[in-house]
Amino acid sequence: MDSSKHSLIYSAILLVLMTISARATNNMVTTTVPLLAKYSLQLSNSLVGLLSALLFAFNFIATTFINPELNSKLRKRVFVISNVIILLSLPLYYLSNAISIWIISIFAGIAFGLVMPNLITAASLANDKKSVERLLSLYSTSLSTSLIIGPAFEVYLLTKYDYRDVFLWFIPIAVIGVIIASRIRFPDVKRESSGISVIRNKGLIAGSLAVTTYNVPFAAFTTFLAILAKDRFNLPNFDAYFVFLPFYIMSFLTRLTMTIRPFENLRMPMLISVIITILGLFGILYAPNYSIFLAVIALLGIPHGSIFPMATIMISRATSIAERNAVNSYFSAYNNLLFLVVPATIGFVSEIVGLSLSISVLVIPVVITTIVFFKMFWNDNIIVKR
Repeated sequence: MDSSKHSLIYSAILLVLMTISARATNNMVTTTVPLLAKYSLQLSNSLVGLLSALLFAFNFIATTFINPELNSKLRKRVFVISNVIILLSLPLYYLSNAISIWIISIFAGIAFGLVMPNLITAASLANDKKSVERLLSLYSTSLSTSLIIGPAFEVYLLTKYDYRDVFLWFIPIAVIGVIIASRIRFPDVKRESSGISVIRNKGLIAGSLAVTTYNVPFAAFTTFLAILAKDRFNLPNFDAYFVFLPFYIMSFLTRLTMTIRPFENLRMPMLISVIITILGLFGILYAPNYSIFLAVIALLGIPHGSIFPMATIMISRATSIAERNAVNSYFSAYNNLLFLVVPATIGFVSEIVGLSLSISVLVIPVVITTIVFFKMFWNDNIIVKR
């Protein structure tokens, strides 16, 4: 085995372990903090939505204004420190009250914002485009793997413990991230690009529009899906949280398929994914029982699995290595902006029309964004690779 292939495999293993640790912990925090706030601290839907928005607001600040401005060497140090902060936030959440939970979420939001975009960049640092796209699909598959391991572990924990205890049990998973953080690759370039020229990058625009078609509803799911299942079907804690498992299992299978056989032409996979999203949002509204509700959520796991890796591939096709950190940071920042706005909006609207209808009307921005995306890029080589 030559040294370049050995180096690629080593990087892939580190990337998988780091991604699973970071994303499993991140998902647990973003989905369990709302449950802790609502059922342990007795906050209203509106305050739960605002708390989730606060977490992603500071995530947005980190990805938009801090990470793009750091040079590669300093960014690596901050990356390591951020993993330590994430680890420390877990016992603090366990000890939190109705006031301190807001403060902890600020620091956790910043830390996650300085970790996740650098993992996307690390996944795009292979020497050739085919390896880059395969590594990006592997990164996305690792995200989905973590989103099976984490929720499955949490479902088991909730059969024995309450929401507070979950944070303590995730400490070993966060420790893995702290151990590996210093070994993750960062771009080896003297000068990296950022600012307006990068914001106008075609890959960033295409990736952001593509991911909007799914992350608008997913932002609502992260905060409110378990709450919706619990309240609508009168479920115990572990059954309500179980709703994430079929969703993430289907996402994992989709991304695994894309890792084994990456898409060259992204046009039809994007179109099919959006159609599934629209059908799934209507299915949430009309599902008559928990079993059908689970089937609908599993269906929605397909576009969750496909759209994010396609968006990162669009970015890789239109950026140089010097641009990639800033583009991935702005891309992550945009995603965080969605997760800031959508939960807060859904929280307030649900007080008036209920959670089911609030989530289902998200089909409107999905359709609008899809039309804009395909109008701009239907024949572009960023999705139709020639």
